[in-house]
Amino acid sequence: MRSGRLLVDIARRADQLGFSSLATLGRIAYPSYDELVTLGAAAGATDRIGLMTDVLLAPVREPVLLARQAASLDQLSRGRFVLGIGVGSRPDDFTVTGFNFKDRGKRLDEALDLMHRAWRGEPVPGTDKAVSPRPVNGHSVPMMFGGRVDLSIERVVKYGIGYTQGGGNPEGLKGMMERVNAAWQTAGRSGKPEFRALVYFALGDEVHEEAQSNVMDYYGDWGEGVWKGAVKTADEARERVKAYEEVGCDELLMFMTAPSATQTDRLAEAVL
Repeated sequence: MRSGRLLVDIARRADQLGFSSLATLGRIAYPSYDELVTLGAAAGATDRIGLMTDVLLAPVREPVLLARQAASLDQLSRGRFVLGIGVGSRPDDFTVTGFNFKDRGKRLDEALDLMHRAWRGEPVPGTDKAVSPRPVNGHSVPMMFGGRVDLSIERVVKYGIGYTQGGGNPEGLKGMMERVNAAWQTAGRSGKPEFRALVYFALGDEVHEEAQSNVMDYYGDWGEGVWKGAVKTADEARERVKAYEEVGCDELLMFMTAPSATQTDRLAEAVL
C-alpha cells in the first residue's frame, strides 16, 4: 500500500490543476484507507475541489455516527462534500463488521431516515438533544446513490441530488438516466438530478503491470473485466470523456489504478 501522504499530495495537485472532484472507493474487508478520514485530510489540503465517496457502504456503519461524520466533513470542507452511498454486494464487508448482509437494504432505508433526522437537528432515540452538526445547507448532506435496482432509484428521488454509476459504460448510464429522470418527474421533484460515472485509468505502459495487479487484488473474480474496461492511453481517456458527455453525464470520476502524482499530471494533459 502507498503512503497515505501520497493521497494528500495527489489531492493537492488535482486541486491545483483544475479537476472538479476527488472521490474514494468503499470497502471494509480490504486494507485501504478509510474514505471519510482520507477525504477529511484532502479537505484540509485543498481549497475548491469537490469531495465524494463513490460509494461508501452505508449498511456496514452505525447510522448516527455516519451522520455525524458526514456532516462534519460537509462543514469542514465548506459544503464541497457529496456522500455517495450503496448497499454493497460482497458479504465479507458485512461479516467483518458484524452486520447482517441479507437485510442490508431494509437497514439502509431505516438509516437514511435516522440520518436525515439527525441532520435536521431533531432528537434521535436515546436523547432529547441534537447529535450532529447541521450541514452547510441547513438540512442534509448532499447525497448520491449507486446501484441498478428500483430501490436505488427510489432513494435517489427521496433523499438524493442524483445518481452515480459504479462501473459500466455510457449506454448503461443512459438507461439509468432515463429511469431516474422519469421517477424524479413522477415524484414532483424540482430541478434535475445530477449524474456521475466511474472509470478506471492507468496512463503509460510502464504502470500497467502494477495497475492490473491492483485491480485484480481489489476485485478478485471481477478484476479481469474491470481491467479490460480501464482507460490505458491518453486517446482512450479523451474518447471515454466524450462518450459520457454525449449521453449527458455531468461528471466523470476517473480513478487511478497505479496512484502517483505523475498519473494526475498525465490525466490533466489528456482531458483538461
